Amino acid sequence: MVNLNTIGVPAGQRHPRKRVGRGMGSGHGKTSTRGHKGQMSRSGTRHKRGFEGGQMPLQRRLPKRGFHNIFRKRFAIINLKQIAKLDETVISPEILLASGVVKSLHDGLKILGDGDLAKAVTVSAHYFSQSARDKILKAGGKVEVLAE
Repeated sequence: MVNLNTIGVPAGQRHPRKRVGRGMGSGHGKTSTRGHKGQMSRSGTRHKRGFEGGQMPLQRRLPKRGFHNIFRKRFAIINLKQIAKLDETVISPEILLASGVVKSLHDGLKILGDGDLAKAVTVSAHYFSQSARDKILKAGGKVEVLAE
């Protein structure tokens, strides 16, 4: 009968620990498997991440492209068709967060003009596209720009 407690370790699975620096008779004495000279034979050696033995590393061989703006602002973006689905007459970032339409505001809320509004809605946001602003006002609603 084979059970988990009777299964043995396969042959050759476990090896004795390599004990270095224990004399010439052990086969791992003298240089302790480090070889003779060179960087890795000395104590306290360390390579930087990506070090390729003096060869030009991959991250320096590849061309650099583009520009990464560290001052970039990220906005939570909502379209008018998403606002039209809500049964609210006043839309604010807090209401959108509470209803789960927006997961995070990041650096502000921006309203875009994809979709149409059938009812008058007061919308508060940090930014509006021109088409969104026009459609909200055309439906009889109000646009309120929040300060950052």
